[in-house]
Amino acid sequence: MVDRTDAAAPHVHLPDPHPAAPPPADSAWSADPYSLALGSGRGPLFLRRADGWLLPLDVERWCAEADAADLEVLRRCEGAVLDVGCGPGRLVAALSRQGRRVLGIDVSEAAVARTLRLGAPALRRSVFDPLPGEGRWGTALLIDGNIGIGGDPAALLARASRLLAPGGLLIAETVPDLDLDERVRVHVTDARGATGTAFPWARLGTPALLRYAERAGWHAVARWTAGGRSFAALRSGPPTPAPSSR
Repeated sequence: MVDRTDAAAPHVHLPDPHPAAPPPADSAWSADPYSLALGSGRGPLFLRRADGWLLPLDVERWCAEADAADLEVLRRCEGAVLDVGCGPGRLVAALSRQGRRVLGIDVSEAAVARTLRLGAPALRRSVFDPLPGEGRWGTALLIDGNIGIGGDPAALLARASRLLAPGGLLIAETVPDLDLDERVRVHVTDARGATGTAFPWARLGTPALLRYAERAGWHAVARWTAGGRSFAALRSGPPTPAPSSR
């Protein structure tokens, strides 16, 4: 395992982990039943489309310790790490325990509160809000389907490129085994039918993500699967030419 420490990372001044941050404009993930599920650490919880289709959300895994697939993601991180849509904070906490510079952001008050209780730094912000360290992060994470944030993958990739340092790394989790490019409006619902506010969302397989990335000036550096999950790592800017053998 390569230990990429802060000595090789762009210096990012992280905020006080207990600030009074302004509430984000998008409060869909802040409302029950999502907050209730995070409070209990268990589901069932779903994303529901207008046609009634349900996508189960893995609340128990999100609220547990980082698993082997998560740790493989964290092993690949470089420099200071921004976890976008950090949820209840398992990745932020794991990186913090490793002594890494990390910040989680999430629009859910319950998610940020749970992350802070783990002793990990987090802010209640949307990725599209002003953020600390813009243009200096070494790695940005979009895990647990967070490539869907905002329902516009192109806009999210453009925002990520402004957050990262030149040549920075983006690691995204995609829908396994599918060339899927779906943009819909959904809301969070539980087994009792309680619902949150509708919001735009996207679901991408790796081929679709790579198409968006290429058009936005990113290049793929790795693709892998672990624990039944699928991931891709992208680097901002054009590929670095291989050294000449001459």
